[in-house]
Amino acid sequence: MASDSVTTCLSRPVHYAICKLGFEKKDTYDINNILSGSGEVCWQAVTEHVCYLESDQSVDYIKSIRSLGPVCESVNLHFKSLTKEQFVIQYASWFRWTNCTEIFLEVFDVLQYTQATEVALGLMKLTSCLERALGDVYLLKGNDCPFLLRDLLASEQLAGVFGQAVMNVLRVFIGSPYGLNLRNVLWHGFASPQEIPVKYCAMLLFLTAGLGQLLQTYLLQTKCILVHRPYVIFISLEELDLNNETLSIAEELVKVSSFVLKTMLPFWIAALTAFKQSRYADSVILLLPQLEAGLRLLFTTTNKCPNRLLTAESSALYTTFDEMLAKHLDNEEVNQLPVVLEEPAMASILKDFLWDFLNHQEGPRIRDHLSHGEINLETFPREVANQIVAFAITLLCRFSDEDMFSLKEHMVIKPLMNCASCYRSRFHPISRLKKQVLECMKSIHLWPELPTVPEEQVQMIKGLEGNAEANTVILMISEIISHLQQYMPQNCCSSDDPINSVLTERLLMELCDRRICTLYCPRPVLEAVVVLRKISTQCHQVSQQVTASAGLRYTQWVNKTLRSRQRHNYLRMLNSLTFLSPMLRLILLLITLELVSVHSVCKMNPFDYQQYLKFLKSVLQYTENLVTYTSPEKNKWDETMELTNKALIKIRKISDRKLMLMHLAT
Repeated sequence: MASDSVTTCLSRPVHYAICKLGFEKKDTYDINNILSGSGEVCWQAVTEHVCYLESDQSVDYIKSIRSLGPVCESVNLHFKSLTKEQFVIQYASWFRWTNCTEIFLEVFDVLQYTQATEVALGLMKLTSCLERALGDVYLLKGNDCPFLLRDLLASEQLAGVFGQAVMNVLRVFIGSPYGLNLRNVLWHGFASPQEIPVKYCAMLLFLTAGLGQLLQTYLLQTKCILVHRPYVIFISLEELDLNNETLSIAEELVKVSSFVLKTMLPFWIAALTAFKQSRYADSVILLLPQLEAGLRLLFTTTNKCPNRLLTAESSALYTTFDEMLAKHLDNEEVNQLPVVLEEPAMASILKDFLWDFLNHQEGPRIRDHLSHGEINLETFPREVANQIVAFAITLLCRFSDEDMFSLKEHMVIKPLMNCASCYRSRFHPISRLKKQVLECMKSIHLWPELPTVPEEQVQMIKGLEGNAEANTVILMISEIISHLQQYMPQNCCSSDDPINSVLTERLLMELCDRRICTLYCPRPVLEAVVVLRKISTQCHQVSQQVTASAGLRYTQWVNKTLRSRQRHNYLRMLNSLTFLSPMLRLILLLITLELVSVHSVCKMNPFDYQQYLKFLKSVLQYTENLVTYTSPEKNKWDETMELTNKALIKIRKISDRKLMLMHLAT
């Protein structure tokens, strides 16, 4: 890796467009042409600078950037001439539509000092907040907001609110691969701090205020109300201990690690500084593009495609996290990056951590949420920043010279490296299924603690039968368990009482603790996991309904508010629990044993695979019916017996024929 030799990650045409094209016209532009005396943006004067191709009247981005260059400089100088108080009085109200007024006021502060990394950071925050706000406006006229900024800016809905000419101005700066595309080159880690002209940041701040003015007019005319979508809230994450000593070592590693492109060094320093200052959103916004840039350098080196280090032209794709984490390159060759990182610590980092935090649908998807403005930057959680910074430090260590051994072995760094090597995915569907199974088992294990009617009171009620059928069901469950015992850890089995010795939380925890490959899962594996998860969800629903019904009915029994029929129904429910508890626990055991062997599904021929899915779906159907019958509205407890009996016959049949995944794995 030659991170020292890389002077820019912008291809020649992109570098020219961003760093030079807007500076070719030397005219001085009068701010009064585009700003009225009352402080309103004169949009017609701005849109006149967008040029169009004669052939199809689409935007001519090259000419437009060149023409808008002096306008941007004029806006930048205008903002520099204002005090903060003047700016707030004149512009603050026009940023309210973004729901992020403070962020835009901060960008004004940045423009006054023009510190390169802060300008880039300000521009990243501005573009993400602007995108989110434009999405809210889109929803005034449309239903599903486009995921990509490019599609959002090209939408008829926004053109209907702001006018097509105004949207074309925006597309010169962001959202089009043919324009400056400032949002993408920054968020994907292609632009170094010194490559982003401050005047473009000033212009986007100015345009955002102008959009606020246009929107106010539109809302008054249409009597519409702009509604802001709620922010994404992260689920709780563990917090790693990152103290100042760890961060000081990280600052040393940044200077020597070959993972860091030297042109990007200021971003790394600024990110660590922001973390120390408790500016957690800023820290992560600065770090994520640099992690992408560092991994891209590694990706292009290991796959021998150095040209992919640069921004792609408008006709090709960027090399982004998605491609770097893919199994194959676009030419179908195997991606060598996972191979290079195959040593234990790096394998866990690449395979589990990156996918967990960036890609898995149920994970934090931090980069997506941050870059699209879906997170409240003011309340960004320290725990998330901790994870990202710790991850970055492990990569810095891995790609530091051997003479940095003393730093890598330091007492505060070693635990981080150990933690990284032990990391297991939390957000892959397989990991989520494990969590679901254990939570459901916990819920069922609470059933014995449910309040229940004394036995002598039960015997006083005539006409209550069903114990014989319940015993038959329990016997069948015991037989199935006996058949399954050879696929379980030996220390979990007892021939005397298979139900209570085998169907335990301890066994499921032991099985769930086994490592199951989560990277690049084939489609049949994921399809099977989807059905298994649905089954687990239904089982949990049954358990919750039973818990709620048992508590309510017991209270009504004690208070003598149950009618005769309701009393009988309540006692039938209590009778049903004697077989429903082991049945649900058996299903959870089956789910877990199948999950442990889930990759065996790839050994099946197409016919057997379809038959297997059909079996899983029949178990799912049983649990769905169970949810219906045990609901407060239905209360059909006798019917659950018949349902369960039929389901057990199917399970025993499949087990006897050895058609489950656990059978294939042995």
